[in-house]
Amino acid sequence: MKPIGLLLILSAFLSCLACSRNSSKSSSPTLEPHSGSQDSVIFDIAPVDHAPNRWRGTYTSGGKVSKFIIEIGPAKAFNEKDFQMSSGSGKFLSQSGSEPGVFLANLAKALQAKKVPTNVHRVEIVPFDYVILGQHQSRSSDGGFGDSPNGNWTAMKIFLGEGENVGEVFLNFNFAMGKAEFSIKDSDYGDFVISQLAKVL
Repeated sequence: MKPIGLLLILSAFLSCLACSRNSSKSSSPTLEPHSGSQDSVIFDIAPVDHAPNRWRGTYTSGGKVSKFIIEIGPAKAFNEKDFQMSSGSGKFLSQSGSEPGVFLANLAKALQAKKVPTNVHRVEIVPFDYVILGQHQSRSSDGGFGDSPNGNWTAMKIFLGEGENVGEVFLNFNFAMGKAEFSIKDSDYGDFVISQLAKVL
């Protein structure tokens, strides 16, 4: 993993650790919540046959279907006293016949991007690094995540790009429901994140 990736993951770890310590006083701890459905876009996921670390993502709206593959590599655990987090690398893979226009427009709105990419040069693969912020999470009424009670969500943050050009976005999964979502991390990342995702969605 590149040095910038390690620095970003360390930063995410420290911020999440602080969040966990602050929330330990509450009966429903929350891991980096987002403000609600207007800041996220949910899509369908299904396992890919004979590929246990791959899921097929689809988003259907307005008669258009965006389709892509998400591959998540093995995670390596971090341990800090009673707090645990894990990180690794993954990639998005493009699929022929995808019609991402509506998906990209809705993502741009959710991520507070200033524009929707046009004339995009599609590629086969867009890699990312990830940090798993929590597993067996339940959804709270404000759209955040907590582990009391346990649930089926996995809360994850991904890092797109390399060098000084890196953007962050939450990518959360609920395999029991067959759902996943992209959710805003920071509006400053909106345009960069959408420009990267547009290459493969």
